[in-house]
Amino acid sequence: MDEVENSLPTGVGEHEVWSGTPSQWQNLWSWVACVLLVPIPWALWRALVTRSTRYALTDQRLKTRRGVFNRVTHDLELYRVKDTHFRQSFWQRMAGIGNIVLSTSDATTPTMVIGDIREAESVRERIRALVEQRRDAKRVRELDLGHDSL
Repeated sequence: MDEVENSLPTGVGEHEVWSGTPSQWQNLWSWVACVLLVPIPWALWRALVTRSTRYALTDQRLKTRRGVFNRVTHDLELYRVKDTHFRQSFWQRMAGIGNIVLSTSDATTPTMVIGDIREAESVRERIRALVEQRRDAKRVRELDLGHDSL
C-alpha cells in the first residue's frame, strides 16, 4: 500500500518521523483462547455421538443403533460372524477398554467394529460362544475357498 494512504495527517511544516501498527502479539491470549475453546464444541459433539451409540447383544443378533439427529439401526445376525478379533491400544489398555472386530459374511457389513467398550475380551468371548450356538441351531457351516485351494 502507498505510504501516503497509511500515514496520519500532519500539520503544515511537520514531518512524520515514524509510523507503525501494534504487534499481533497483543492478540496472543485471544489466539490461545481460540485454540483451547474451539475444541470444546467438537469434544461435546463427540461425547453426544458416543452417548447416542448403543450396542445390544441377543442370543440371535447384534443390534447397533447410532445417530444424534437421524437414527440408524443395524442388525447383524450372529450366524453370519466368521471371525472375531480383540484390539487394544496402549491408551485403551490404560482406560480398561478395547475394540472387538467382527469379520462377517454380511453383504452390508463385512467388517464391524464395536469400539471402545469395557470388558471387551469377555464380550468377545460371549459373542464367539453365541455365534457357535446360533450356527449350530441354524445348521450353518462355512466353506472358505481361497486362491490356494484352486
